[in-house]
Order: sequence, then structure tokens, then C-alpha cells
Amino acid sequence: MKIAFYGSSLLSSYWNGAATYYRGMLKALAAHGHDIHFYEPDAFDRQAHRDIEPPDYAAVTVYPADEDGLRSVLADAAHADVVVKASGVGVFDTELLQGVLRHARPDATRIYWDVDAAATLDEIRSAPDHPLRSALPDYDLVLTYGGGAPVVDAYTGFGARDCVPIYNALDPETHHPVPQDPRFEADLAFLANRLPDREARVEEFFLRAAAALPDRTFLIGGNGWHDKTMPGNVRPIGHVGTRDHNAFNCTPKAVLNVARDSMANIGFSPATRVFEAAGAAACLITDAWEGIEQFLVPDEEVLVARDGQDVADHIAALTPERAEAIGQAALRRVLAEHTYALRGEQLDSILKAERAKAREAV
Repeated sequence: MKIAFYGSSLLSSYWNGAATYYRGMLKALAAHGHDIHFYEPDAFDRQAHRDIEPPDYAAVTVYPADEDGLRSVLADAAHADVVVKASGVGVFDTELLQGVLRHARPDATRIYWDVDAAATLDEIRSAPDHPLRSALPDYDLVLTYGGGAPVVDAYTGFGARDCVPIYNALDPETHHPVPQDPRFEADLAFLANRLPDREARVEEFFLRAAAALPDRTFLIGGNGWHDKTMPGNVRPIGHVGTRDHNAFNCTPKAVLNVARDSMANIGFSPATRVFEAAGAAACLITDAWEGIEQFLVPDEEVLVARDGQDVADHIAALTPERAEAIGQAALRRVLAEHTYALRGEQLDSILKAERAKAREAV
């Protein structure tokens, strides 16, 4: 199938947490013989911070973030069997949402792919005139990167014909154990961009734990933290490119995952960081959220914390031997059940079923 995919960025993870997910899913889809073309706007300085060059599993068009650029790439939707509009492109989202519907062939499969379903649903609930409300019935399928039954029920309640979660996962070719790197030495490391609906949880789960353990070392990576007041034992290092994620995960004694408010509230939404860390055999500590057991077994494959004091207690009690055992158990689990290759098989079957329905309807 020819797939036209309109998303934020495949080439850059700069202020773009969806990049790892896009790369893993599209690489897995291409392995099933699909011809994928990804369209991303030249916006938010992402092209100056590319992590990868255009890959062999997808053609990439970087278009000017203006109306002429938008028109030029929307016209290509007419040549695709499957047209995908992803959430959170950041520029011309409404125009893309409506434009792919206008330009797609009558027999094409139209997909809205939500890479931040919890946040999107919060927006829809608070805005009766949200453009996605009126567009949803015209899309054949909604895919989400997480959320489970609560997200499926919410989307179908807003008029979606069908909604299927395609969870984050691991690409073992890109995320795997590597030698330790002195740049990332710490007792606990945390990697995430600074966002308003995560900050309070970062203060609780990371900064409170650091303050409780002044004799331990803490490392924080990601954009936006440079002017945040932190305990003296916390070292901020700014943006960490994807090429350094493995070393970032492999070097500290443990790494921390902190969900954003919306993701924690809805549950069943493991971040890409969860699988990146597990793929590197890191000892992962995560804040508590419903559904974690579906992905990793608490106390065996992951450590779960209800608050910052729990994080501090985990770090204080954690020996190198136990950290290694947890990390190795997590690695075995994700390799067996949570790879993008497995997600790709799931999505390939879904697309084939949708294409069969589209041919029958024409």
C-alpha cells in the first residue's frame, strides 16, 4: 500500500517526543512491503537539530511551514491508498485535518493517528467547537499510541467509527545496551522536556527525591530545565539527542519515568522512554499509573513509586545487583512482547482489513 503520513517530524526529536514512535512504527510497517511517504513542516527549529537523515524505510518531504508548502504536500494525498493525519503537527493542524479528507481518493483509507490521546481528548471535552469533533466521523479509523479502553470509549463517544490503541514499543536495533558513559553518571537520571502538565509531577517524583537524598547524584536531561530551581545535587544537561539515549539509560544506577498529568490520569499510556529504558536493560523507576502491569511486572521488571518519597526509598535501597536484575528482566520482557516488529504485524493486519472494507464499499 502507498501510505501518505502527515506528522510533526520523523527526522528530529527536538521538542518532538513522537519521533521515536514514528520511527519504530513506520520502519515496522515498511518491513511488510508498504511504500511510506512522511510529510513534516520545517518548523520549531527541528531541521537544525536532526537526529537522523531520511531513512530507507520512508521517503521524507520537509515542506515550508506556510500556505504554499501546505498546498503542495496535501495534493500528494490523492496518490495514496492510506492517508494518515497525526496529532500535534504544530502548524496548520486544522488545515491538515480537513485537507487530507478533501484530497484523499474516495477509496482511500483515512486515519487520524493520535500520539497524545489524553491531551487531545481533554481539548475536545473543553471545546464543543473543536475541529476534530466534526472531522472524526469522516475518518475510517483512529489509532492512538496508548490509553486502552478509556481512550477507545472516549473516541467512539465523540463519533469515531473505530479506535485502536497501537502502543509504544522497542526497536532493538536502535535502543539496546551499550557501554556506560561518564557524562551520564548518576544514582538517578530523568529525561524529558519541560512541559506545563508534567512539571508538578517532576517536582514531586524527581526533585523531592533529590532533596531527600543530598548525598546522592541526580541527572536531568531535556529541553527547558535551564532556569528551573533545583537541589544542588541535580545536574541539568539540556537536550539529549536520540543517539545518546542508550548511554543515558545504561549509565546511571536507575532511570525515572514521569508521566504527564493527562497520561497518568487516563492510564495505559506508557511513554516511549519506558521501552527505551527497558531495551537498554536499565533499572526503571516509574510513577504509578493504571495498566503498568500490562507492560512490566512491578518489583520484578520495574519499580513503581506513588510519590517522591517512594522514589527516594527505592534509590536508597537499590544495590547494583538488584538494579541489574530488574533491568535484565525488563529487557527480556520487552523483547518478547513489546517490540515494534510485533506492533507492525498488528497494524499491517488492521490496514489490510480496512483496505478490504474500502474496496467493498466502492
